[in-house]
Amino acid sequence: MGPQPKVTSNKLNNNNNNMSGAVGIDEGFYSRQLYVLGHEAMGRMSTANVLVAGMRGLGVEIAKDVILSGVRSVTVQDDQHTQWTDLSSQFFLKECHLGQNRALCSLQQLTALNPHVQVLAYTQPLDTDFLLQFQVVVLTNSSLDDQKRFGELCHSRGIQFIVADTKGLCGQLFCDFGECFEVLDSDGVTPASVMIQHISKENPGLVICTDDKKHGLNKGSKVVFSEVQGMTELNNSQPVEINVCGPYSFSINDTSSFSDYIRGGVATEVKQPVMFEFKPLREALQDHSLLVMNDWGKERRHKTLHLAFQALHGFVKTQQRLPQCWCQSDADSLLAAVRELNKVAQLEQLDEAVVRSLSYTARGDLAPVNAFIGSVAAQEVIKACSGKFTPLQQWMYFDALECLPEDKDQAAPSSFLPKSSRYDGQIAVFGSDFQEKLMMQNYFVVGAGAIGCELLKNFALVGLGAGEDGKITVTDMDFIEKSNLNRQFLFRSQDIGKSKSEVAAVAVREMNPQMNVVAHQNRLDTNSEEVYNYNFFKGLHGVAAALDNVEARVYLDGLCIKYQKSMLEGGTLGSKGHTLVVVPHLTASYGPVKSNSSGDIPLCTLKNFPHRIEHTLQWARDQFEGLFKHVPENVNQFLSDAEFVERTLTHGDAEALETLEGVWRSQVNMEAGGTRPQSWEDCVSWARHKWETLFNNDIRQLLHCFPEGEVTSTGLPFWSGSKRCPHPLDFDPNIATHLDYVVAASNLYGQIYNIKGRRDRNSIKKILEGVHVPIFTPNSSVKIHTSDKEMEEEKVMGSNDAGQLQELKQELASSSLKSSAKMFPIDFEKDDDSNFHMDYIVAASNLRAENYYIPAADRHQSKRIAGRIIPAIATTTAAVAGLMCLELYKLVQGHQNISSYRSAFINLAVQYFVLSQPCPPPHFEVTFMYFTAAKVQTDSFLALWLDRLDKPEATVIQRKGKVFFNN
Repeated sequence: MGPQPKVTSNKLNNNNNNMSGAVGIDEGFYSRQLYVLGHEAMGRMSTANVLVAGMRGLGVEIAKDVILSGVRSVTVQDDQHTQWTDLSSQFFLKECHLGQNRALCSLQQLTALNPHVQVLAYTQPLDTDFLLQFQVVVLTNSSLDDQKRFGELCHSRGIQFIVADTKGLCGQLFCDFGECFEVLDSDGVTPASVMIQHISKENPGLVICTDDKKHGLNKGSKVVFSEVQGMTELNNSQPVEINVCGPYSFSINDTSSFSDYIRGGVATEVKQPVMFEFKPLREALQDHSLLVMNDWGKERRHKTLHLAFQALHGFVKTQQRLPQCWCQSDADSLLAAVRELNKVAQLEQLDEAVVRSLSYTARGDLAPVNAFIGSVAAQEVIKACSGKFTPLQQWMYFDALECLPEDKDQAAPSSFLPKSSRYDGQIAVFGSDFQEKLMMQNYFVVGAGAIGCELLKNFALVGLGAGEDGKITVTDMDFIEKSNLNRQFLFRSQDIGKSKSEVAAVAVREMNPQMNVVAHQNRLDTNSEEVYNYNFFKGLHGVAAALDNVEARVYLDGLCIKYQKSMLEGGTLGSKGHTLVVVPHLTASYGPVKSNSSGDIPLCTLKNFPHRIEHTLQWARDQFEGLFKHVPENVNQFLSDAEFVERTLTHGDAEALETLEGVWRSQVNMEAGGTRPQSWEDCVSWARHKWETLFNNDIRQLLHCFPEGEVTSTGLPFWSGSKRCPHPLDFDPNIATHLDYVVAASNLYGQIYNIKGRRDRNSIKKILEGVHVPIFTPNSSVKIHTSDKEMEEEKVMGSNDAGQLQELKQELASSSLKSSAKMFPIDFEKDDDSNFHMDYIVAASNLRAENYYIPAADRHQSKRIAGRIIPAIATTTAAVAGLMCLELYKLVQGHQNISSYRSAFINLAVQYFVLSQPCPPPHFEVTFMYFTAAKVQTDSFLALWLDRLDKPEATVIQRKGKVFFNN
């Protein structure tokens, strides 16, 4: 062995709550995680030094997730050498590492995970002086004596202390963050922000919100007010505590002496810090009220596990070994020790079966269990470093004993003995026969993103498809981007631009050379049905869905129903995650897409009456798509398709006029009344005119149609409630947002015409000095719709655009237009900060927000909303993948009891874990009738029913002229 690296670290303030945020966060790398944690929390994390002790499977999972999260440094400690059993769950150890120090062998791979985090290895036993260098200490694979000793030290010195342990199918987690730990944001939910319709002058004042959205506040919440007109005393005041009166109203303090309320205003929730008190481990061991439950119906089991883990430590201390695999006498000894402990604990009833199961499987080291417990522990590290989210108080136990065989016929004891195999940690639980069965599996993984990477890692560790007749097929049509690296841990910076599925396949084979992985780059939809057909599915044992959208999940679910294959499915949204297992004829399927239009923004709101930043961002995105994508695409279709004009005329007069006028203008030079530029200066001029149209002229036209004092037919003010009265903007090149729009818009406009742009703002200002902007006069004949219903009614009635359309048709027939050069449509890409896409969106949205007195959004927030980014963090992803793979164990064994399976809903931010039995499949009762073959072919659904009658393996019962079957 080479020289052992010495750990060096500056001694920082051990009180994590005093850490100041660091600057220079790499938003490209941490993009999706920033939407979970935020800049302030990540700034605090970037000053934290973390110790993870023990580099077996559990320790490396914790270290991986903490390194990816972006702390200052992670030190991995282990004074032991690699053994065969480690390879069943330690994904950075290989056979060539046998006999070498686990921490040193893992160091290079851990360092490569995140260039922004310093990773160090320490190969000596832990001692007091060494621990004092860290803000957070995590112990894995540790003795109870060490846990008590180091727990007392950390508690007294203000060091956040975490203990994590797994034994076979059981896991344990403990947290002690000191006597006074401050949490700045307990749940991570975006603070509520509501539009105000009215505020009364009384004691207490009653605030009525607009009825487009429930306020979502709770009793005792605090809010601040802004943009209130009239009752301006509320603006910029200290946070005010509220009492909820209803879903659209709440009361505040005395407003009787304030000015009269006129209109407008926004109430924004202010998150309040919460203080938590923790007991040291020695005390917490005796307090069963500190157990957090996570699986319905297992309260007695987990209280028993609390004693069983303590008894197991005692067994190891006296016997100098863990209990033998499936050894009855060792299980009896452990159970006797638990009974002795219960004389003090006084549990009403022990779950003796779980004690025996823990003893039987304690030598096991399972990747899925380590993935779940390790990721939850890593999330607690993040909480300790950031002061964000509610920490675990203080114990959590987890078991997946349902994974054990349903039948009681136990395999021979020799089946569980070590084989000097990389699967020894798994064989100790399930036996060698089950290992052979795992290796013969043929699985289809759809998606090689965050969950896909974690699934493939777990599959490599358990040996799924690693036998001669086994195989894993993985498909993903995407390519690796920088923003993937923070949570898709199989990828590195040198992989950017490469196929996700191909790189993932290579990485998996590096972990386990026995793996048979085939990589595809196909999108799973109707276009790939020739590839993923009956013959393909016939050879599968199951499917794992690692997809990021509901429509794709539903399509894959339909294929699994069609071909009668089981499916593992999981998804994440920030700190939240879910898993679902679908077993043909035993559990319900994923099901069809549930229609939900509640989140759709009415067109009239977007066009004329925005009142939230989401509205202005969607409007800006629509502007981008229309100006820089749809118009160029229409032009190119016009140039290449002789039927384009006639086909467009069938779309309705209003739509046809907009499309054809856009094509004509884009092909005609500016001198002739069009918008086709000939130079960079023309692009700047176009952008300046577009600014004037969008942020001045259109607003003036709207106010001409609906003046500020306008009243409705019922006598109420037109500009009230969610209708915010706008004001036009006057262009000033010295205002950053004004010039931002022009710079971005002119460069994008140049790109679609293949004209090289410029970034120099001074030179663009110089060009703007020579741009003439004509005076605008509002038109009294213009009609502006106030609702989507009005728009639809006008479409039905038709319009008077036939004359204009005929003129356009003649203009477009000109041979000179047909010979024009093609244009270059732009596809929106949110993650490239150099392409002007987000520059345009942010500037356009915030200018429109200024028009309507809506608070602006920064670039980070704008990117999330306009780019429809799904917040993501590595911890949730790993937890979900771990739970999915526990269900895999059951599927491969062929469990037939629905009570053995689990669906999961988790939220790591608030320690919310719900593991429950899946729903059974719906049963349908239909009248059975006989059809001729020709008749059946006219109804595919009836044909499916009759087709199932011909298949004895389908769950179909025919009785008294009726058919009963599962979907």
